[in-house]
Amino acid sequence: MEQVLLKTGRRKRATARVKLTKGEGKIMVNGKELTEFFGGREDLIYEVNSSLRVTNTTGKFNIKAKVEGGGITGQAGAISLGIARALVALEPELKPLLKKESLLTRDPREVERKKYGHPKARKRFQFSKR
Repeated sequence: MEQVLLKTGRRKRATARVKLTKGEGKIMVNGKELTEFFGGREDLIYEVNSSLRVTNTTGKFNIKAKVEGGGITGQAGAISLGIARALVALEPELKPLLKKESLLTRDPREVERKKYGHPKARKRFQFSKR
């Protein structure tokens, strides 16, 4: 029986459920190819593949990701974290490599809420003395 690992990654408001199986390196996101899902955005594709590149496991696993919420940048970060966590669960000796590149750390930055009486979260209306 082939081993299937299911791990979760989050970034901003995006959540990704990542399934990792032994295979030839096919990455599917919400039923689409990786390049098709991200519309050829090389920076996002690079970010998703970063965990595989650091651990020299490119082409060894098939990855299926289901991602919801947020924008495409947050979704790419969520998939990347999910892949990193799945790799560590499968091969614990990869943890120091991924930790050194800070690929196992969830990025806690979120959008600050807008405050009443202000045009944005921190911006103030122009001050007029008279």
